[in-house]
Amino acid sequence: AFAKAAARAKAWGYDGVQLHAAHGYLLNQFLSPLTNQRMDEYGGPLPHRCRFLLDAYQAVRVAVGGAYPVMAKLTAGDNLDGGLVLNEAVYAGRELSAAGINALEISSGTPVSGKLTPARKKILKPEQEAYNLDVAGIIKSEVACPVMVVGGFRSLAKVRHAVEDKGIDFVSLSRPLIREPDLPKRWQEGDESPAKCISCNACFIPGIKEGGIYCMQEKKEQERAAKGEE
Repeated sequence: AFAKAAARAKAWGYDGVQLHAAHGYLLNQFLSPLTNQRMDEYGGPLPHRCRFLLDAYQAVRVAVGGAYPVMAKLTAGDNLDGGLVLNEAVYAGRELSAAGINALEISSGTPVSGKLTPARKKILKPEQEAYNLDVAGIIKSEVACPVMVVGGFRSLAKVRHAVEDKGIDFVSLSRPLIREPDLPKRWQEGDESPAKCISCNACFIPGIKEGGIYCMQEKKEQERAAKGEE
């Protein structure tokens, strides 16, 4: 299934594909000792739990060829008792890097990880930003491929810190771009004020109920502006 999906993406003109080995999805479930209770060659010791992810990568690579970009979003940990932990994620990252992955995007947590979910709320202070940066730096030091980090970036200063001071190759933005799709352009043109995203996660609601994500805060702001309200 992964190989067929990647082949379709390439045929339809996409620039690359990403295997999602984080946030409690299938590949993450195989990696985690909490969810992987198998007793065969795909469960038990860490190398066995990594096998499905590596098999999926190899199948995708065969399907799209050696020159096509294939990345992986890799969890740095489940943030759950008995779940995947950082040193295990480092091992998985090294294995993917050695296998030829083009880049890793580091995240952490699952939807049931309490306050330590992938999309944390109430990012109100600079010290609350970039909550995966430290673990991404550790993984970066252990792999040969480029490393990206995602999670809580709201200011250009934190983005610069990740790249210039921590040696991260790329920074990913998600929720901020739902509210401000032109945020990178705004920063590039000199307006370095923080992202307008308030990390309320209300953007997930229309995605579940209406089949498409949008920023509900931005919608309310536009509606008030249309009515001439402050």
